[in-house]
Amino acid sequence: MAGKIRFAPSPTGYLHEGHLLSALYVWAAAKKWNLHVHLRIEDHDRGRTRQAYIDGIREDLEWLGFEYDSYSIQSERTEIYQGVLNKLAEQNYVYPCTCSRKQLEAENPKSETGEIIYQGKCRILADSLKLKEEGGSGSILPPHNLRFKIVDKVINWTDYRLGDFSENPAKQCGDFPIQDREGCWTYQFAVCVDDLDQEITHIIRGEDIRNSTARQIALSETICQVSGRPYNRPLYLHHALIVDASGKKLSKRELAHSIRQDKEAGISAETLLGRVVFKAGFQNEDSPIALHDAIDKIATSL
Repeated sequence: MAGKIRFAPSPTGYLHEGHLLSALYVWAAAKKWNLHVHLRIEDHDRGRTRQAYIDGIREDLEWLGFEYDSYSIQSERTEIYQGVLNKLAEQNYVYPCTCSRKQLEAENPKSETGEIIYQGKCRILADSLKLKEEGGSGSILPPHNLRFKIVDKVINWTDYRLGDFSENPAKQCGDFPIQDREGCWTYQFAVCVDDLDQEITHIIRGEDIRNSTARQIALSETICQVSGRPYNRPLYLHHALIVDASGKKLSKRELAHSIRQDKEAGISAETLLGRVVFKAGFQNEDSPIALHDAIDKIATSL
């Protein structure tokens, strides 16, 4: 195999057309570059995760005809995340943050996209008081949020579709959380640990997550540094999104129409695939298409 790619949905709702487009891109890349496909269930958001959604992801993929080579679920990887956190803490890359959501909104500027740029209030406090990990156990525990100390430097990276980017996460978002006060791992932390541990070489996802890339590169570099291992940066490709009639991306929070609803309404997998391929601009009419043909169309575009 030339490498490994992952399809990594979160089980906070049922799959919708946006997920299907991402899956088509992942399987198309796997075909083009002869990649191992790993299905990863990203259930780090314990408050919104439901077993029905976990089961639904696998059932819907099977119904559509997608086959994968390996599988993992984040809730079974706690010891791995904790081990990485301990190493970061030992090297003083992590500190507790007690800022409330209200404080964060009031005390920090925002980027052009509305994202809070954390100014390091609790980092300054932690450094001045020389706060160490609690309990002497080699780990820092809740009830604090735990933030990663981002290094102030420009990250240069290339997207396979969108081209070159130069971004400084310290200016883009500042130190970001890696574990919340409830003890849940954040998306940014869990995905970096997983991609490194599972040796992911190709990352394909929607362009709405593009601005996470530089900070994930920075965190991944640091994880490798404290772990004494080389960092092999993956190939990144952020694809265009399917949007609704108002131009907004499809979202489970906004109760986007699900694949399961179509399936239960008697719509065939081929009809659904044809609709998504049409909306993504890979065929000129909304007509049914077989999965292997849909994958071929997108693979040809890569």
